[in-house]
Amino acid sequence: MIYGYCRVSTTHQNEENQRFAIEQFVKANGLYIDTWVEEKISSSKKLKDRRLGRLLNQLRAGDILITTEISRLGRSLLEVMGILQTCLEKECQIWTLKENFRLGADIQSKVLAFAFGLSAELSKSLLQARVKESLARLKANGKKLGRPVGARSRALKLSKNRNKIQNLLAKGISKNQIAKIMKVSKCTLYKFLEGEEIA
Repeated sequence: MIYGYCRVSTTHQNEENQRFAIEQFVKANGLYIDTWVEEKISSSKKLKDRRLGRLLNQLRAGDILITTEISRLGRSLLEVMGILQTCLEKECQIWTLKENFRLGADIQSKVLAFAFGLSAELSKSLLQARVKESLARLKANGKKLGRPVGARSRALKLSKNRNKIQNLLAKGISKNQIAKIMKVSKCTLYKFLEGEEIA
């Protein structure tokens, strides 16, 4: 099967130019597009939410996917590399008109895929190293790391201070003031009081 793939980012754009270019190419090379896949969607959308994602799932060995340029497949290098890797594993090909790529199961494509994969791993490692360095610097400067105290922790804190809260209420101290004393929001205190049925 030969698939023609066209994508534009917005509904204001038109994929006809891409389709025309692919039609001219296949005609000049004695080929025929069996199925067209066209979509108006941003490449920043997850691949599984795009028609391209469904197309990649149904590709079989020997199939060819033709598009005008590699950027039609995805916005990020990592995503494009993942798509190329999927096609290599399925032994199908991606042809692009602008870059004149013929990416398939040949040795050149495998070398290219290896280079892409190595690049992705290096990018990931460098990013992880930068994140670790930033966290270490923040910690050294006294910044408390980790998630902020969650609602469950605040509720537990109130439960432990149930008697104190009852005493403060008995003394006529307002709920807003008690919330400040307990260092929780009014909403958190009110929910706790309702759950405990403390008036």
